[in-house]
Amino acid sequence: MAYDIGKKYGLRKKELEDLHLAGHLHDIGKIGIPDNILNKPSKLQPHEYNIVKNHSRMGYDILMKSKNLKDIAIIVLYHHERWDGKGYPEGLKEKEIPLASRIIAISDSIDAMISERPYKKSLSWDECKKEVVSNKGIQFDPCLVNIIESLWNKWAKNL
Repeated sequence: MAYDIGKKYGLRKKELEDLHLAGHLHDIGKIGIPDNILNKPSKLQPHEYNIVKNHSRMGYDILMKSKNLKDIAIIVLYHHERWDGKGYPEGLKEKEIPLASRIIAISDSIDAMISERPYKKSLSWDECKKEVVSNKGIQFDPCLVNIIESLWNKWAKNL
């Protein structure tokens, strides 16, 4: 999904490659989160959620150890920021958030919504689309929401 969005946005080859790799590595920091929290079948307690929120910083720290992954590390660090500034870890908003991080954020959210989890049922593609559109300019970059409008049918058929 992230690659499709980046391509539609007009990203160049290196940016698309970084975006693709970041899409695979964005949750690498979850290796530092205890399994009993990651796999909890019910709603997380506030202290557990705070632990989970550390995964983007842990992923950044892991990736920064490689000189070849520094650009990817930045994308990973900010992939839970929100357009309205209510995300984490820094509370960045709008275009303060790197574009690739905004793309990973919307892709990750769509994936989470359409996936079954121990603590929730999956949404249909139509329900997911309504949720994304209702969060346009709140959680998600409005430009990216507009871009994915033409990608929904492709994803619904192929994912």
